[in-house]
Amino acid sequence: MLLAAVLAGAGAGAFAQHGEHSSHEPQHAAEHSALSGFYGPYPMSREASGTAWQPDAATMEMRHLRREAWDVMYMGFANAVYADAFAQGPLEADFRFEGRGGEEFFVESMGMVAARRAALGGSLTLRTMLSLDPALVGDDGYPLLLQTGETSDGITLVDHQHPHDLISELSVSFSRELEEGRSAFVYAGLPGEPALGPAAFMHRASGMDNPDAPITHHWLDSTHITVGVLTGGVVLGNVKLDASIFHGREPDENRYDIDTGSPDSWSARVSWNPSPSWAMQVSFAELNEPEQHENPPVDVDRTTASVTHHRALAMGYWQSTLALGRNDKAIGRDTDALLLESALRLRNVTTLFFRVESADKDELFRDVSALHHTEFRVRKVAVGVVRDLRTLWRGRLGVGAVYNHHSVPDIVELFYGGGDPDSWLVFARWRI
Repeated sequence: MLLAAVLAGAGAGAFAQHGEHSSHEPQHAAEHSALSGFYGPYPMSREASGTAWQPDAATMEMRHLRREAWDVMYMGFANAVYADAFAQGPLEADFRFEGRGGEEFFVESMGMVAARRAALGGSLTLRTMLSLDPALVGDDGYPLLLQTGETSDGITLVDHQHPHDLISELSVSFSRELEEGRSAFVYAGLPGEPALGPAAFMHRASGMDNPDAPITHHWLDSTHITVGVLTGGVVLGNVKLDASIFHGREPDENRYDIDTGSPDSWSARVSWNPSPSWAMQVSFAELNEPEQHENPPVDVDRTTASVTHHRALAMGYWQSTLALGRNDKAIGRDTDALLLESALRLRNVTTLFFRVESADKDELFRDVSALHHTEFRVRKVAVGVVRDLRTLWRGRLGVGAVYNHHSVPDIVELFYGGGDPDSWLVFARWRI
């Protein structure tokens, strides 16, 4: 059940004699000063998902070991979740049941392994990210009120979050230092993550403790699983310029294969870490028909901007992220999204977190409804807590809970039980 447990067990059995770092405490940048980043001469703690940056001061939720010429890093988690996200409403012709969302038990997971070595006067990195969501979450994903995007069995998912693919990243990158503080790099992923948006939600400390995906996901970081990514960039001290070409269509409904497609989309991003506590980025992309079953197919121009602040504390850390996204569709109106999230970790065992979101949703009703493509401004507030209880299988076992309040326009309330719906979930987490 626990993909990350398999990774941890393999790493412990094969590499413990070669210098594995075995502490369960988060590791700060200063403790990894011997390791530079994947793409340039900066602290490894700056790395996040794809080629995105986080603050240098951020903790590293991963293990590190050395095997001959390779530096190996790995991380992983599994959440066993019971979610009550059911909103009783009238029977709708475009839904398979009366009501939205649902009550469900599911297990979401992710495991990542990166291996790096010196090569050709620079640094070569291989990275893969895997998830057992296709088997343990299922085709329809998990209930998540106000979430939209992607499909299952030819039907657009509404009030559900799609499962991640079995192979979420399979990438290779090469970087070479040009002069002090500067470097150039290339990154290729099948799949991978282009130069677009902030670090994906499951990789940033401000959001990773919440088992739910943000409802702003498809404005900010839905491209973290993308077909045929090729990125090039330069690092100029605390500034990074990178650009990508890739296949813009989101993953299809077969979660076990690796999708293919020719490059038809592009993106560009400017990132800036003005101090160890801050990470900022602005990015733009032209996406070719990203939604699988939108009729007619629609191209999207996506713009994002974000700022992340990380404050290291004697007893833990406090990280916050503010992000904005806009989707400018070739057909229809522009839609905007706003996310503010924060996580406070205390004594490295308890994390308090919240997330506030606002989004213009035009997919809350499927295409057989008269309200399809009608734009509604929706909001969500989530508050939660998770506490680590004990070590287990070379990781940490914890329990947590999240309460969500959703706000929808009056005309939409009828379909969510006649008022602003609430939902909640409880979960057990195992994390390396």
